[in-house]
Amino acid sequence: MYPTWSKKKKRRVRRRLHRIAARSVVLVEDETDLLLFPPLRAAWSQLGEQSRVVLSGRNAKRVLFGALNLGSGERVFVRRERHSANDFCQFLRAVRIRYPARPIALVLDEDPSHTAQQSRRLAAELDIEFVFLPHRSPELNPMESLWRHGKQKVCADRQYRDIVEEAMAFVHLLNSLSDEQALTTAGVMSEAFWLRQVRAKLLRYAPES
Repeated sequence: MYPTWSKKKKRRVRRRLHRIAARSVVLVEDETDLLLFPPLRAAWSQLGEQSRVVLSGRNAKRVLFGALNLGSGERVFVRRERHSANDFCQFLRAVRIRYPARPIALVLDEDPSHTAQQSRRLAAELDIEFVFLPHRSPELNPMESLWRHGKQKVCADRQYRDIVEEAMAFVHLLNSLSDEQALTTAGVMSEAFWLRQVRAKLLRYAPES
């Protein structure tokens, strides 16, 4: 059986990250929308009665940009009102501030805010190399699991006073995880993680603290 296009691209991503892992910080990046009206999950209620979730006011949204360090488990989060190339560029600047000394490889999808010329130019100026995932493959991005964890623990079945309070609680929860907990929650510690060998190389070449 011939390998599919997605498998070929996964293989290319692995090879590319193997080449740069010894000299660069490798981060996986993603965004998620936080809505004031909560996602509804399973909840307890009296037999024969429907569980009630009280909503009020108008819905509101924040976009959370986030990245996970594949080697150390550190996280970087930036809250924005929109999901544009300009907002993504603000995130790139925050990433460079967090890691001021080494080249950065950012593993991400091909969202228009990522592929925009404005984003590519700034990334080149900041010495941040984009490594794009195969098209329509969110299961390859560990940040997806962190987002699910946060929404289940913070957002599900409750409405906050305002979207700022909700976004702050969401970021606080994910930042309160230890680095090992964050990596485990994201699935990076699994034997089946598709970039497991890349992470092993990152740990081998990690600078001594």
